[in-house]
Amino acid sequence: MAQPIYKIAHKSDWEAAIAAGELVGTPIDLKDGYIHFSTAGQLAETLDKHYRGQADLILATIDPALLTEPLRWEESRGGQLFPHLYAVLPLSAVTRYRTLPARADGGFDLPEIEQ
Repeated sequence: MAQPIYKIAHKSDWEAAIAAGELVGTPIDLKDGYIHFSTAGQLAETLDKHYRGQADLILATIDPALLTEPLRWEESRGGQLFPHLYAVLPLSAVTRYRTLPARADGGFDLPEIEQ
């Protein structure tokens, strides 16, 4: 497996993706025109900045080698390169997904993730 990347989605978006067999994108993805992902090292900051205190989140692990279109690594927060997909995410590229509950303070405890 290639170095995994991670997608955060609300449960309702994820359930729609399961029904369709692909994720066309969350509302922010659809607005921006691509699907946002994070690396393992970017995940905690992404959660804190964009999802703090939100409930019903899903964390999906994606194997980039299983994508049907190439990722684009584009500069974002603080000059970091983030993986973006300018296509739908086929669920066949998802190796695992799980719920990600928020703590009482709004933060998240990340499960064991692959680096």
